Amino acid sequence: MMKRRFLAPALLAAGLLGSGLLAGCASLGSVASDVSSFGEWPEGRAPGRYAFERLPSQQAHPEQVAVLERAAAGALAKAGFVPVPAGAEPEVLIQLGARLTRVATPVWDDPLWFRGGFGRYHRGPWFGPSWSLGWTYTAPRYEYEVAVLLRDRASGKPLYETRAASDSSGPPDEATLAAMFVAALTDFPRPALSPRQVTVPRAPASQ
Repeated sequence: MMKRRFLAPALLAAGLLGSGLLAGCASLGSVASDVSSFGEWPEGRAPGRYAFERLPSQQAHPEQVAVLERAAAGALAKAGFVPVPAGAEPEVLIQLGARLTRVATPVWDDPLWFRGGFGRYHRGPWFGPSWSLGWTYTAPRYEYEVAVLLRDRASGKPLYETRAASDSSGPPDEATLAAMFVAALTDFPRPALSPRQVTVPRAPASQ
């Protein structure tokens, strides 16, 4: 079974907060992500001032999008961007996205064990009457992705696109998302070999 939740443009989770997205990965010391980056950032252009741009689908879930914006803020600052002051115009508009996929993975499924009920014969590693209970334990696994799109505010031209994907046995918390955004922007403004793996230390989750 696979369950997907979406929030952003072609990308992320509509239940970002309510789904428990902030509950997991608390013990991880670092986050390894597969990163893909593309773009034509103008040679010599400074990162400059930015503002987040929310699509109509995101505006319906402001609290959830705010989680992504908080998680991305540190990575943007590290890349040289600064939030636009109130009343000023940004040079760059930034769209964020994320996706959470829950994948059910069988971890116990013995083909030699009879799976027809209790008190019946089973011919396998043992012979004779046997008590048998056929069942498969399914451990969920989570695959998640964050994405960043940078656009020139004046022209609307996309300048840089990057995304980072990771997975674990639990959904990511905000600190994990923050590390993934750092990984996604680690090569900015240059596109690099894609995909490639980038490992980023995971900061403690904020209280």
